[in-house]
Amino acid sequence: MAVSVAPQKRRRMSKLERSDFTWGVIFASPWIIGFLALTGWPILSSIYYSFTQYSVLSASRWVGFSNYRELFMVDDVFRRSLGNSAYFAVFFVPLAIACAITIAILLNQKIHGQTVYRTIYFLPVLVPDVALSILWLWMLNPQVGLVNTIIWKFFHVQGPGWVADPKWSKPAVILMSLWTIGRSVVIYLAALQDVPQDLYDAGAVDGTNWWQRIRHVTLPMISSVIFFTLITSMIGALQMFTVPYIMSQGDGRPAQSLMFYAMALYRNAFVYFKMGYACAMAWVLFIIVMFFTLLTFRSSGRWVYYAGG
Repeated sequence: MAVSVAPQKRRRMSKLERSDFTWGVIFASPWIIGFLALTGWPILSSIYYSFTQYSVLSASRWVGFSNYRELFMVDDVFRRSLGNSAYFAVFFVPLAIACAITIAILLNQKIHGQTVYRTIYFLPVLVPDVALSILWLWMLNPQVGLVNTIIWKFFHVQGPGWVADPKWSKPAVILMSLWTIGRSVVIYLAALQDVPQDLYDAGAVDGTNWWQRIRHVTLPMISSVIFFTLITSMIGALQMFTVPYIMSQGDGRPAQSLMFYAMALYRNAFVYFKMGYACAMAWVLFIIVMFFTLLTFRSSGRWVYYAGG
């Protein structure tokens, strides 16, 4: 026999609760208004402008899907920049995660001067990207750079051209970007503190070696943090701008090997004043990022472990 449950009446807010709600809205309203005016409205406007020919200096003209057709069927720079950004993301993201986890595991050991080592690995994060890029331009100089000098001194071979060589320019950016993984190291280090020591002790009793403990205990226990850094690193890699812009002097040299997607978008918007076209590029990037983010979320159930369930 079905039992019907009478719907509960919604409790009316008391005078004090209404007052708290009203004042909460009042205090939050500057942020809400600022968000709607400076973020929400521009985002919605960019959808419309992506279907127009718009240069800021003149009125917009509706062109339908022409911008998107030009992107995928005509614009070679779009395809080149998308390929460069994809290359960077595919190689940098796994390398950055692997290096950050390795360093975090080493820094988590009980050794003398542990705090000093942790500080040293985090220091590069504090250096602005522009200053770091200029420093690495000198270090990677093919003739007088520190890296090639060390290669010649120890191995007696001529080092690569790095940013002056189209084949080595993207690996150079990847190498430089790995210098700033200190933020991820700190995140992984915090996650390692929460791994129960009992699990390691149980593994030691079972006769597991160091690699088996890392594979079957450490990595599963910090998989939720790996998932977080995977998402954020992937988004950041696809939006990479400052480093390739500085290292290529803003035009993607040599041979457009450093023309990353965000740089191409910037040049269309603020060099050629093709704002409508740039908006279309922005929404293509948004769709790509959203697709891979959702794909990662979809796969997370197979490899991400949450201690709460």
